[in-house]
Amino acid sequence: MNDTLSSLAPTLNAFSAGQLSLTELARLWRQAAQSHQPALPARYLEVLERVLSQLESSALFTEESCSFSQGDMVAALGDWLQRARALSPTT
Repeated sequence: MNDTLSSLAPTLNAFSAGQLSLTELARLWRQAAQSHQPALPARYLEVLERVLSQLESSALFTEESCSFSQGDMVAALGDWLQRARALSPTT
């Protein structure tokens, strides 16, 4: 996979549209981040894991919560992706 980060952007729209499950979204993001070359700095992986964990926790609630807003977590993933792609000219 040489363009793993670029493949993540469409998953955000698919998830927001209900076309991708939360479990699959998290799996794809974790897999892409781990397999991205050149490797992302450890702090990027830590932040991604924190955001994904919060997003997965948000699934425990039936309504939006101040602390676990899925919309906010999806926006945070988009921000993470933008910053991670800026680190690597290959994506």
